[in-house]
Amino acid sequence: MKKVLFICLGNICRSPAAEGIMKSIIHKRHLTDKFHVDSAGMINYHTGESADPRMLKHALERGYKLTHKARQFNPKKDFKEFDYLVTMDDQIYMDVNKLDKDNEYSSKIHKMAKYCSHYNIKEVVDPYDGGPEAFESVLDILEDACGYFLDKIKDES
Repeated sequence: MKKVLFICLGNICRSPAAEGIMKSIIHKRHLTDKFHVDSAGMINYHTGESADPRMLKHALERGYKLTHKARQFNPKKDFKEFDYLVTMDDQIYMDVNKLDKDNEYSSKIHKMAKYCSHYNIKEVVDPYDGGPEAFESVLDILEDACGYFLDKIKDES
């Protein structure tokens, strides 16, 4: 079983949305026995909280029910447990790499934007301070990137 962890700052907007979208795509493709998907944040400010109500609303309108409770990224556990650590922006990518002090897990750390097939972006921008269009844009990007990412990893050994 391949294990994927999506990582953003607080684990209430982008990473839980990516988790929900990825789980939905995996379910539709009948691959639930082949993947475990989770999400985490770099800070512990929102630990135990549900996703941001705005993200919950926009995701639900697209058929994604986000049930995740926020948690903080745990380098001791998560580096070892997960096969793919997928970061939402450049800062998170750098922060996760800094926590890998011996460069032991660098091949597991990826940028979500790298998997976009329809959007030419460098990172998935945090919608937290934006309006409804910011949340819709993030969901558009994540739908695109998650589908392509799954295509890339489903046959890797």
